[in-house]
Amino acid sequence: MDVWLASNSPRRHSLLLPLFPSLHHEGLEGVDETPPTGTVEHQVRTICMRKAAALPDSDHSLVIVADTMLSDPDDHSLSIGKPRDLAHAATMLHRLTGRFHQVWSATSVRWNGTWHHWCESAVVALPDLKQDELDALLTSESWKGKAGGYDLAGPMGVHARLVEGTESTVLGLAAGAMEFLTGLASTL
Repeated sequence: MDVWLASNSPRRHSLLLPLFPSLHHEGLEGVDETPPTGTVEHQVRTICMRKAAALPDSDHSLVIVADTMLSDPDDHSLSIGKPRDLAHAATMLHRLTGRFHQVWSATSVRWNGTWHHWCESAVVALPDLKQDELDALLTSESWKGKAGGYDLAGPMGVHARLVEGTESTVLGLAAGAMEFLTGLASTL
Protein backbone atom coordinates (compact mmCIF):
# COMPACT_ATOMS: atom_id res chain seq x y z
CA MET A 1 0.00 0.00 0.00
CA ASP A 2 1.19 3.51 -0.83
CA VAL A 3 1.22 5.39 2.52
CA TRP A 4 2.37 8.98 3.08
CA LEU A 5 3.02 10.31 6.57
CA ALA A 6 2.97 14.05 5.86
CA SER A 7 5.05 14.84 8.96
CA ASN A 8 8.72 15.16 9.78
CA SER A 9 8.21 13.67 13.24
CA PRO A 10 10.54 10.74 13.90
CA ARG A 11 8.18 9.53 16.67
CA ARG A 12 5.15 9.41 14.38
CA HIS A 13 7.31 7.61 11.83
CA SER A 14 8.43 5.02 14.40
CA LEU A 15 4.82 4.43 15.49
CA LEU A 16 3.65 3.81 11.92
CA LEU A 17 6.60 1.98 10.38
CA PRO A 18 5.72 -1.42 11.93
CA LEU A 19 2.24 -1.10 10.39
CA PHE A 20 3.36 0.19 7.00
CA PRO A 21 6.95 -0.88 6.16
CA SER A 22 7.02 1.08 2.89
CA LEU A 23 5.85 4.29 4.60
CA HIS A 24 6.76 7.52 2.76
CA HIS A 25 7.80 10.06 5.42
CA GLU A 26 7.91 13.69 4.28
CA GLY A 27 6.49 16.75 6.01
CA LEU A 28 4.65 19.66 4.49
CA GLU A 29 6.27 23.05 4.02
CA GLY A 30 4.67 26.44 4.48
CA VAL A 31 1.65 25.44 6.59
CA ASP A 32 0.57 28.16 9.03
CA GLU A 33 1.02 26.59 12.46
CA THR A 34 0.05 29.75 14.36
CA PRO A 35 -2.47 28.67 16.99
CA PRO A 36 -5.90 30.30 16.59
CA THR A 37 -7.79 31.60 19.60
CA GLY A 38 -9.86 29.12 21.55
CA THR A 39 -9.22 25.98 23.55
CA VAL A 40 -6.06 23.95 23.02
CA GLU A 41 -8.26 21.21 21.56
CA HIS A 42 -9.57 23.71 18.99
CA GLN A 43 -6.05 24.98 18.30
CA VAL A 44 -4.49 21.57 17.63
CA ARG A 45 -7.50 20.43 15.58
CA THR A 46 -7.39 23.60 13.46
CA ILE A 47 -3.68 23.26 12.72
CA CYS A 48 -4.14 19.60 11.78
CA MET A 49 -6.97 20.58 9.43
CA ARG A 50 -4.74 23.28 7.88
CA LYS A 51 -2.15 20.61 7.19
CA ALA A 52 -4.78 18.38 5.61
CA ALA A 53 -5.99 21.26 3.44
CA ALA A 54 -2.42 22.06 2.36
CA LEU A 55 -1.74 18.59 0.99
CA PRO A 56 -0.86 18.62 -2.69
CA ASP A 57 -2.60 16.23 -5.03
CA SER A 58 -1.12 12.77 -4.72
CA ASP A 59 -1.80 9.19 -5.69
CA HIS A 60 -1.21 7.89 -2.16
CA SER A 61 -4.12 5.70 -1.09
CA LEU A 62 -3.44 6.56 2.58
CA VAL A 63 -2.24 9.95 3.85
CA ILE A 64 -1.71 10.89 7.50
CA VAL A 65 -1.28 14.39 8.99
CA ALA A 66 -1.10 15.31 12.67
CA ASP A 67 -0.34 18.02 15.18
CA THR A 68 0.46 17.90 18.90
CA MET A 69 0.35 20.57 21.63
CA LEU A 70 0.35 20.75 25.40
CA SER A 71 -2.07 22.69 27.57
CA ASP A 72 -0.33 25.14 29.87
CA PRO A 73 -0.65 23.68 33.39
CA ASP A 74 -1.70 27.09 34.78
CA ASP A 75 -4.13 28.08 32.03
CA HIS A 76 -5.69 25.28 30.01
CA SER A 77 -6.71 27.72 27.26
CA LEU A 78 -3.03 28.42 26.47
CA SER A 79 -1.03 26.03 24.34
CA ILE A 80 2.60 25.02 24.52
CA GLY A 81 4.10 24.02 21.20
CA LYS A 82 7.67 23.29 20.12
CA PRO A 83 10.55 25.25 21.64
CA ARG A 84 12.30 27.75 19.39
CA ASP A 85 15.73 27.22 20.94
CA LEU A 86 17.57 25.85 23.97
CA ALA A 87 16.50 28.69 26.28
CA HIS A 88 12.85 28.25 25.28
CA ALA A 89 13.12 24.48 25.89
CA ALA A 90 14.61 25.14 29.35
CA THR A 91 11.73 27.50 30.18
CA MET A 92 9.17 24.90 29.08
CA LEU A 93 10.75 22.09 31.08
CA HIS A 94 11.02 24.28 34.20
CA ARG A 95 7.33 25.17 33.81
CA LEU A 96 6.28 21.49 33.51
CA THR A 97 8.53 19.95 36.16
CA GLY A 98 6.72 18.71 39.24
CA ARG A 99 3.33 19.03 37.55
CA PHE A 100 0.61 17.31 35.57
CA HIS A 101 -0.19 18.55 32.07
CA GLN A 102 -2.45 17.60 29.21
CA VAL A 103 -1.08 16.63 25.78
CA TRP A 104 -3.37 16.99 22.75
CA SER A 105 -2.89 15.25 19.40
CA ALA A 106 -5.09 15.73 16.36
CA THR A 107 -4.75 13.28 13.50
CA SER A 108 -6.39 13.29 10.08
CA VAL A 109 -6.27 10.28 7.79
CA ARG A 110 -7.27 10.26 4.13
CA TRP A 111 -8.08 6.69 3.12
CA ASN A 112 -9.12 6.17 -0.52
CA GLY A 113 -10.23 9.80 -0.84
CA THR A 114 -12.26 10.01 2.40
CA TRP A 115 -11.05 11.97 5.43
CA HIS A 116 -11.28 10.65 9.00
CA HIS A 117 -10.43 12.93 11.96
CA TRP A 118 -9.52 12.40 15.63
CA CYS A 119 -8.50 14.75 18.42
CA GLU A 120 -7.64 13.29 21.82
CA SER A 121 -5.71 14.12 24.96
CA ALA A 122 -3.57 12.34 27.51
CA VAL A 123 -2.30 13.43 30.92
CA VAL A 124 1.40 13.24 31.77
CA ALA A 125 3.06 13.84 35.15
CA LEU A 126 6.61 15.10 35.44
CA PRO A 127 8.34 14.71 38.80
CA ASP A 128 10.34 17.50 40.37
CA LEU A 129 13.46 17.22 38.24
CA LYS A 130 16.82 18.11 39.71
CA GLN A 131 18.95 20.66 37.90
CA ASP A 132 21.39 18.01 36.66
CA GLU A 133 18.45 15.99 35.25
CA LEU A 134 17.10 19.08 33.45
CA ASP A 135 20.59 19.86 32.15
CA ALA A 136 20.96 16.30 30.80
CA LEU A 137 17.59 16.54 29.03
CA LEU A 138 18.57 19.84 27.46
CA THR A 139 22.05 18.77 26.36
CA SER A 140 20.62 15.58 24.84
CA GLU A 141 18.77 17.85 22.38
CA SER A 142 15.79 15.48 22.59
CA TRP A 143 13.66 18.62 23.00
CA LYS A 144 14.18 19.67 19.36
CA GLY A 145 10.93 19.56 17.41
CA LYS A 146 8.95 18.21 20.38
CA ALA A 147 5.84 19.81 21.84
CA GLY A 148 6.58 20.85 25.42
CA GLY A 149 10.31 20.40 24.87
CA TYR A 150 10.46 16.72 25.70
CA ASP A 151 10.21 13.28 24.13
CA LEU A 152 8.31 10.66 26.15
CA ALA A 153 9.93 7.89 24.07
CA GLY A 154 13.36 9.43 24.58
CA PRO A 155 15.33 10.53 27.64
CA MET A 156 12.24 12.04 29.35
CA GLY A 157 10.67 8.56 29.42
CA VAL A 158 12.84 7.75 32.44
CA HIS A 159 11.16 10.57 34.39
CA ALA A 160 7.67 11.17 32.99
CA ARG A 161 4.62 9.08 33.83
CA LEU A 162 1.55 8.62 31.65
CA VAL A 163 -1.41 9.17 33.99
CA GLU A 164 -4.31 8.98 31.57
CA GLY A 165 -4.69 8.27 27.86
CA THR A 166 -2.29 6.56 25.50
CA GLU A 167 1.38 6.88 24.74
CA SER A 168 0.62 7.29 21.02
CA THR A 169 -1.37 10.45 21.82
CA VAL A 170 1.62 11.89 23.69
CA LEU A 171 3.98 10.85 20.88
CA GLY A 172 1.88 12.56 18.22
CA LEU A 173 -0.92 10.34 16.91
CA ALA A 174 -4.41 10.27 18.44
CA ALA A 175 -5.29 6.86 19.92
CA GLY A 176 -8.39 6.51 17.74
CA ALA A 177 -6.32 7.11 14.63
CA MET A 178 -3.81 4.47 15.74
CA GLU A 179 -6.65 1.98 16.26
CA PHE A 180 -8.03 2.80 12.80
CA LEU A 181 -4.61 2.46 11.16
CA THR A 182 -3.79 -0.76 13.04
CA GLY A 183 -7.10 -2.26 11.89
CA LEU A 184 -6.49 -1.11 8.34
CA ALA A 185 -2.96 -2.55 8.30
CA SER A 186 -4.22 -5.91 9.58
CA THR A 187 -6.63 -6.23 6.64
CA LEU A 188 -3.98 -5.58 3.99
